[in-house]
Order: sequence, then C-alpha cells, then structure tokens
Amino acid sequence: MAKRIAQFEKVSFGQFLEGYQDSFGAAPETEIREIYDRICLPRRATAGSAGYDFYTPVSITLAPEETVKIPTGIRVKMDLDWVLKCYPRSGLGFKYRLQLNNTVGIIDSDYYGSDNEGHIFAKITNDSKEGKTVELAAGTGFMQGIFVEYGITADDDAEGIRNGGFGSTTK
Repeated sequence: MAKRIAQFEKVSFGQFLEGYQDSFGAAPETEIREIYDRICLPRRATAGSAGYDFYTPVSITLAPEETVKIPTGIRVKMDLDWVLKCYPRSGLGFKYRLQLNNTVGIIDSDYYGSDNEGHIFAKITNDSKEGKTVELAAGTGFMQGIFVEYGITADDDAEGIRNGGFGSTTK
C-alpha cells in the first residue's frame, strides 16, 4: 500500500490574485474570485495512477512557440524526505510537444512555508513542430505531479532555510 505523505491545498485568495495578475494582467477581482473558487485540487484519475493531475484555472490557447505561466492556485504540504516532481501530461506532450520550461518541476517539502505560501506555478510552452495550436479549456488537466522519496549523503550538512521559489536556494 502506498504511503500517505502529502496534502494538497489551495493557496489564499490574496496569493492567487497576485499570481494571476502577474501572469495574465489586471482583471476585476470578482472575476478572479470566481476562477479561484473553481480551482480543483490535484487528483489521480485511477487507483493505479502515479501522477496527480493539475488543472488549468482558466482557458488557455497556445500557438506554436507560445509560452504561458500558469498560477495553479495549489500548494502541497508533504513529509520531509519527499519531493513532488511535475511533468506535462503524457498525451499533451505526445500530441503537441507541450513542455514545462524547466523540463521537470521540483517542489521541495520546505517550499510550503515560503512567503508565497508555496504557490505552485507551471510555465509551459507549445513546442509543436507541426504547427498545432494547443487549446485547454478551464479545468483541463495539463500537468501531473508524482511524489518521490529521496535520500541524502552521509556527510550532508545543509542548514539553509528556504524563502521563495525559483532559484531561491542558490542565492
């Protein structure tokens, strides 16, 4: 039986509002509140699925070579010694070459306590070489996250404390 090591949650509305406006620009707060209220927590499609599907909070259309940063509105609290690895959904990668810009998203267990509440973002690109446009309706699964346990070296002495997202641990 699989270990139960994590819990998905929504970030606060204020955090989602900030992420939404950074990604998509200004919009009426009531409109963004409706989007926030419709956010679904990631879930597995079947009992045998390894990946938890993440869903687009809004409809997204990407022509070839276009990129978008998606505020998922999601954060995850997980046990130490675990990481959430994020990948594009297999079908979207196969049909459209939809790619995560950092190839594999790595969500560390201490990201949850960051100033941005551990808000998980995904920057995706339509890398189609066949001229295909990707159209994702709001609520469509676009990324999958898989929890993986990891170990550390015997002489590891890391004591740093995270406060931030991309690149924050190497500053």
